[in-house]
Amino acid sequence: MYALVALVLALTITSSVQSRPSYLSSVNVSNILDQSSLIGILAIFMTVVLITGNFDLSVASTAALAGTVALKLIDHYGAMIALLAALLTGVLVGLINGVLVQKVGVNAFIVTLGTLTAVRGVVQAVLNGQSITATDTAFEQFETARWIMPVGVAIVAGILLIATGVVLTVRSKLRQLTAGNVMLVAGGAALLAIGAFRPLLLNETVPVWIMIGLSVVTSLVLRYTVVGRNIYAVGGNPEAARLSGINVDRYKMTAFVVNGFVAAGVGVLYAGKFNSVDPTLLTGSELTVIAAAVLGGTSLFGGSGYVTKSVIGTLILFTLSNGFNVLNIGSNYQNVVQGTVLVAAAAMYTATSAGGRGFIASALARRRKDEPEPAPATAAIPEDQSPANTPQMTSAPQSK
Repeated sequence: MYALVALVLALTITSSVQSRPSYLSSVNVSNILDQSSLIGILAIFMTVVLITGNFDLSVASTAALAGTVALKLIDHYGAMIALLAALLTGVLVGLINGVLVQKVGVNAFIVTLGTLTAVRGVVQAVLNGQSITATDTAFEQFETARWIMPVGVAIVAGILLIATGVVLTVRSKLRQLTAGNVMLVAGGAALLAIGAFRPLLLNETVPVWIMIGLSVVTSLVLRYTVVGRNIYAVGGNPEAARLSGINVDRYKMTAFVVNGFVAAGVGVLYAGKFNSVDPTLLTGSELTVIAAAVLGGTSLFGGSGYVTKSVIGTLILFTLSNGFNVLNIGSNYQNVVQGTVLVAAAAMYTATSAGGRGFIASALARRRKDEPEPAPATAAIPEDQSPANTPQMTSAPQSK
């Protein structure tokens, strides 16, 4: 959150100094939200997969295949059949990934890299190297539609979020602001500010509202339900979770299946954006999704992560890209800066992680190891047992 605020402030000041249009205009902020919404949705459930201790490189290919299936079927069978077929396609890919990783025991990197290549090949074979356009515009109408939140609802929701964050902080034992409480207060303050000063931002496209809704629901499930606690448990220590009676394979496979289902939905939305698909649809987007999760502080080793922070990581990436375009900075420099920001964020998270063996933790451990051990303490001789006070044994007098 702090990094996003600092980045927005820097871009706002720079654009103002260069006499460019306001960076924080309602139109530009809406553009950033719309551009980042689909990747943000993928990042939410990629975070869930990462929390379980796995990762999925095939999300972009799965989305591309689902979008292709949807547009192939919509003109002949209607939007509902096309949508169901696309979603089932994503579920099937996710199930294949889960079975190969958890039941067969193949490494998740190898499995999802293989499905990435295979599914992308299926897309190219189905499209035969050409783009297709659907006549039925049902998906396009849904994706480009705008939903408006009433100003009164935004203000009331903002007040409730702030009050909830404050109450949870007061009721906590240490009365400290946790990450979840900070997000509640920040979200409430943002809603109040938008409702009072920028009501135009309450008019957003459907994918933006879907991203916000899925972020809230998934965060609540992970934080306040038994299912959420079990997901963190199977990623943090699978053996301990198994001994506690948790079905580790079921949770990890379910994460893959749900991720494939959501990726298919994103593919349908992306196809509906232009009502057209081509063989290069979403190529390389899987790396952007993983980068967004890493920027949000999600651990690649499982057991740690927050979906709201992954959404913020997505916003950081697209804010950088949008800012570079506004400031007319070349694409080559954009890649350099984005890569540097990603590596710096991952390095800072690793170095300051309290639970991991990062650079700082390792340095402290080496320092403790190099310190000489104190000499063992010798037991003190009691004063009354000193040689001077020890009674001397005398022999009995010999008789003459």
